[in-house]
Amino acid sequence: MGESGQARPDQARPDAAADTAADTAAIRHEFALERYRYVLQQIQAVNENAHRFLALYQTLATALVTAALALFVGYRKWELTAATARGGVIGLLTLATVVAAFTGTLIVVGALAWLDYRNEECDITDEIVGPDFRKRPRPGNFLRWYETYVVLFILVSVITMWVLAALFLLPAMR
Repeated sequence: MGESGQARPDQARPDAAADTAADTAAIRHEFALERYRYVLQQIQAVNENAHRFLALYQTLATALVTAALALFVGYRKWELTAATARGGVIGLLTLATVVAAFTGTLIVVGALAWLDYRNEECDITDEIVGPDFRKRPRPGNFLRWYETYVVLFILVSVITMWVLAALFLLPAMR
C-alpha cells in the first residue's frame, strides 16, 4: 500500500486539511477572477451594442424615409394613384416605426443587462476585494446614461417623421 507514495488514511499528514482549504480558496479566487473578466467583457459588449443599434436605426430609417420621399416626388410620373402613393408612404413610415420600436427595445434590454452585469461585478468585488469596493449602479441615474438620449432621439425622430408626413406629404397627395 505504501508503494504508490500515498499515505494510508490513518497516517495522513495533519496539515493536509489546511492544504485542501488553501487549494479550495485558490480555486474559488481563480474562478471569481475568470468570472470577473467575463462580466467586464459582457459590459463592454453591451456598451458597443448600443452604438451598433443606433447605426442600424439611422441607416434603415434614412433608407425608408428616402423611399417615402421618392414615392411622394415620383408617384405621378410613375402613374400611381394618389391613394396608392399615400398608402405606400404610410406603409414606409409604419415600417420605419417598427424599426424604431425594435431598436428602442434592444437598447432598453441592453441597459437592463448592463445593470445586471454591473451588480454581478459588484458582488464579485465585494467578495474578493472587500465590501463597497465599487458602488452599485443606481437606475435613478438614467439621465446620465447615453442610452436614454439615444432612445429619446429615436422617439423624437419617429414623431417628427409622422408629423411632417401628416402636415405636408399626405395632404399634397390628392
